This record gives sequence, C-alpha cells and structure tokens, in this order.
Amino acid sequence: MAGLLSGRNVLVVGAGQQDHGIANPPLGNGRAICRLAAREGAAVAAADIDQASADATVDLVRGDGGTAVSAVGDASSEDQLAGIFEQAREALGALDGLVMNVGIGAGIGFQGTSTHDWDRVLAVNLRSHFLGCKRALAEFPDGGSIVLVGSLAGRESMPIPAYAASKAALEAVCRNAAVEGAPGIRVNLVVPGLIDTSLGRMASRLNPGRAEVRIPAGRQGTAWEVAECAIFLLSGRASYVTGQPLVVDGGLSVAVRS
Repeated sequence: MAGLLSGRNVLVVGAGQQDHGIANPPLGNGRAICRLAAREGAAVAAADIDQASADATVDLVRGDGGTAVSAVGDASSEDQLAGIFEQAREALGALDGLVMNVGIGAGIGFQGTSTHDWDRVLAVNLRSHFLGCKRALAEFPDGGSIVLVGSLAGRESMPIPAYAASKAALEAVCRNAAVEGAPGIRVNLVVPGLIDTSLGRMASRLNPGRAEVRIPAGRQGTAWEVAECAIFLLSGRASYVTGQPLVVDGGLSVAVRS
C-alpha cells in the first residue's frame, strides 16, 4: 500500500453491516472503507449502532494487521453522535478524518410512505451527516477531511422517495460544509451507483429489475471500489478537491436507457 493515510486518525460512522440473511455476503462499503483506511496507515474508529457489527469490523481490520477500535451509538442522535466522537478520541487521540456512511430506506412510493417513515429516513440519512459535519468542522485540525457517502438514487427517481430525497440533499450539505470548512478542512461526497453489497442484493431480491439494469462497465461495483474513492478523498492526494461529488457507478448515470 502507498501509506496514503499514514499517521491519520479516521472515524468511520456506519462501519458495520447487516447480512440480511444472505449466505457468504459480500463486503459492505463501511467495512471496506475501514479495512482500506487501515491498510493505508490510518488508525480507525469503526462506529455503528450495532456493537457486534462494529466489533466484527474491528476484528477484520486487526486481522489485516491494522489498528482499529469500535464505538457505538445512533448517529441521528446529537448526544449519541457526540459520544461516538468522544469514544474515538479517547482511544485514538485527535481525529482528522471522518466518513459518514449511514443510510436506511423505508416506504414505497408517496402513498406507501408514512410521515414516520419520512422523518426517520431523513434523520438517519441526512441529519446524521449534518451532525457529523458540524462536529468535525468544529474539532478537526487544518488538513482534516470529511467524506460523506450518498447514492446515485439522489439523482434519479426511485420507488423510495424518502431515501432519494435524503441522498439528494447530501450534495447541498457537502457544498455548504466545504465552504465553511475551507481552507483547512475539505468535505466531499462519494456517490455510489449499483454496488454488490448484502444490502444491494436484498434490494435486488425485492426488485428483480434492479439486477437487470444495463451498466456500461458490464457489472455492479464492489465495496472495495467505493472504498478506494473514499480513501483518495480523505488523503492528501485530493488536497485541491473540496465540495465535490465523486460518482462511482460504472457509467450508469451517463448510459442511454430504454
């Protein structure tokens, strides 16, 4: 590895994953980001609402020879997210990298989405990112970097309007946080397309047409490919990149679809 994050302390919120009953599930984005960040020299705090899942990520990072600790809490709660930051700082020292990889979906169509569904999805998918940016902008030293993880769903129509709206709004969060953080702290957004994760496989099981979408690259992406982009944006190699969405979709967003 190139040591892109040597000496860095990175908090990844949404570092665990759910397998959704899938045998031999592929790696999720948050877990891949933790493992790759550690391989590139960072000490990693793997945070999740599920303690066991965060611990499993830590075990994988340590198995790779990396440094990692776990933290637990609900990122949509201001108090609990503050606790996650405190747990990470106590274990690693001052933080200078943050990845917000948090997202859920609920409700099908407008008529099938309750106000509870809407509010919960936006709390997890949007408020948590706002809270993460707010805290990191106040605490990170110059040279710090924040990476938000969105979705191509925020740029298209889809059956889950709350999810699409929350992901679309992350582009505005990214832009505003980048301006407020400049010049010392960079903020960018990774926008994955169809990625082969356990969550993605569950979505395809519920909507078989999802697996039939024509992707110019000829396949779905992997969590490792999302992680590579996140690590680039965290690193000094992206020192002149801030406020930008980086679309990772194998050309799906530019393809002509019938």
